[in-house]
Amino acid sequence: MASLDVIPNMKARVLTIMASRGQDQHLVRQFARKYGLDEKRRALLFRSKEAEQLTCIVPSFGWHPWFSHQIYDDTSPVGSDGRKPDAVQHYMSVLTPTPDYGDFINSLPEPKPFSELLAQVRNDLEEFPYALVGEIGIDRSFRLPLHWASDEEAGRDESLTPGGREGRQLSPFRVQIDHQRKIMKMQLNLAGELKRPVSIHGVAAHGIVYETLKETWKGYEREIPSKRKSRRRSNATGTNKSGTSPKPVISETTGETTGSKPYPPRICLHSYSGPPDTLKQYLDPSIPAVIYFSFSSLVNLSSRTDKAVAVIKAVPGDRILVESDLHSAGDKMDQLLEDVVRSVCNIKGWTLTAGVNQLADNWNRFVFGQ
Repeated sequence: MASLDVIPNMKARVLTIMASRGQDQHLVRQFARKYGLDEKRRALLFRSKEAEQLTCIVPSFGWHPWFSHQIYDDTSPVGSDGRKPDAVQHYMSVLTPTPDYGDFINSLPEPKPFSELLAQVRNDLEEFPYALVGEIGIDRSFRLPLHWASDEEAGRDESLTPGGREGRQLSPFRVQIDHQRKIMKMQLNLAGELKRPVSIHGVAAHGIVYETLKETWKGYEREIPSKRKSRRRSNATGTNKSGTSPKPVISETTGETTGSKPYPPRICLHSYSGPPDTLKQYLDPSIPAVIYFSFSSLVNLSSRTDKAVAVIKAVPGDRILVESDLHSAGDKMDQLLEDVVRSVCNIKGWTLTAGVNQLADNWNRFVFGQ
């Protein structure tokens, strides 16, 4: 939280800042109002001299899977009767193994209705036209931290945004995958409706993340015509044989279509840790969304494993993004960003200048669709 004030002094001139939970949504909103990217700033962003004077924020709003247990679904017929569920019963239903009634479950915050949180995310996206949805996703490894002991809470670091682990021991409890999927999917639908890109968190859940994304674009897949069909189509009128309009044309570079869709136009799999073989399903030309893969020094390249190098080599050059994946701004974030840029350029065989330009183009297309 305190590190936000150092952003204007960083070497990085524009940062994408992700919200994750109830305690940080207003902080992202606050800095977006002060430094949010607008048309004027965007025009200057890639002009080297003017960009040196810029401090820009691309905000991102959403609920991270680590905090999805704090949400109850009041949007489905079962949960839409207007009654607030009992907090204990809610947590017993969404956590696994089922916790016993006691200090741990009593320490959890009152769950909030998803309709309320989704409405706030919608308001934020409408206020900031370049805002993303994220960080959202699925995490099979995450375990909730234990509740604070009275002496521990009194000594917590007040400079940190509340709600994080902050060194607490971990409990055995995880958020049920079905609940995580439900929260993720509803946020994906909102991103599709408002045509916003998303940032996806996926840990030990690559197959589940893919299947959840696939459900959102089912029925909207791109038709990949044969050469013979392509020739026929070039002579066709605006309707097909059944007399109905053809599927909307989807841009292969932006994922944009006319009208709202239930899937986002562009998707970033952040700090992507899947194997090279998994890339194939995301690069299927029938997918109507454009998928990007982001890498960080902290998660992907801290030990520079053969797997990480193989994945970066296999990702098409125009689908790579970089990030710090750090929770605090400042010199360390600048250094991590420089480190990952140099590492990606080295692995891809790019010169530093060519690589920086390519990565800038990729970020520009991911955020703006251009």
